[in-house]
Amino acid sequence: METFTITTVYPDGRTESRDATAEEVAQREADLVAFAAEEEARQQAIADAEAAKQSAKDKLAALGLTEEEIRAIAGI
Repeated sequence: METFTITTVYPDGRTESRDATAEEVAQREADLVAFAAEEEARQQAIADAEAAKQSAKDKLAALGLTEEEIRAIAGI
């Protein structure tokens, strides 16, 4: 559990710093884990979409369509 400092800057320009509480540290660590999982899921979704696109192109090519025809169908 890595502690960190929280700094508050008020509208009048003064600042106040304090160490994070154990609950804030735990919440930050949980947020980082959740973010990493979400990022991994996002990257996997992108990879899955690219794989599906390539699979569709391969199937169209197997049917005898040219690359130009495939691009026309895909709107590329």
